[in-house]
Amino acid sequence: MRKQIVAGNWKMNKIFSEGIELINEIKQKAGTVNQTLLVVAPPFILTTEAVKMLKDTNIGVATQNCSNKPEGAFTGEVSAQMVKSVGANFVILGHSERRAYYHETDELINEKIKISLENNLVPIVCCGEVLKERENNEHFQVVAKQIKGMFDSISSDDFKQVILAYEPVWAIGTGKTATPEQAQEMHQFIRETIKNSYGSEIASNLSILYGGSCKPGNAKELFANPDVDGGLIGGASLKADDFIAIANSF
Repeated sequence: MRKQIVAGNWKMNKIFSEGIELINEIKQKAGTVNQTLLVVAPPFILTTEAVKMLKDTNIGVATQNCSNKPEGAFTGEVSAQMVKSVGANFVILGHSERRAYYHETDELINEKIKISLENNLVPIVCCGEVLKERENNEHFQVVAKQIKGMFDSISSDDFKQVILAYEPVWAIGTGKTATPEQAQEMHQFIRETIKNSYGSEIASNLSILYGGSCKPGNAKELFANPDVDGGLIGGASLKADDFIAIANSF
């Protein structure tokens, strides 16, 4: 049975003291969450402290990115080995903002997935279409191409460790949200695409998260879909009450 997961991507928000306060609030309120795995992804400066603070809980810690290089003269980069060394177990890869602002390609993300898996990190891998692609009815084609490129030469055993997140990019930070029907349609398509590459057992056990302006007000309807296994939460993860309310929406 696949996991229900709610992961909070804080993006570039919260200075150190504010981040500590938010982690404490989430930790205190997480007792109401039963079967859902919680993951927090604060900025890099908070990773070590988050791991320490959440050590004796069932809340996982992710980083929002890692390098495709193992080590070396790459100023400003953080390696998968470094992420693992401080105790984080998850890493978000291929986020739409990394694609849009830092020109990350499927090939680069593929390298990051491989190096993350080599370091026993669980990659939360993002895919999704922009508004123009949705309007041109290219969304299935775009997502299939992303999946093919990002998981090129990833073995079945390695893929079992992966979590996918669908981002309708046109619904992030715009106030728009994909309808539950649109979310289910794409999540089902993603699962079928994975089934064609890796078989029905791996596809049926894959957790696919919805990552497009999920809030307490719409989470229950979104999560009711059979192929939506949780959310990759942006803005709503910056408020502990909202984050926990979403986690309790199954």
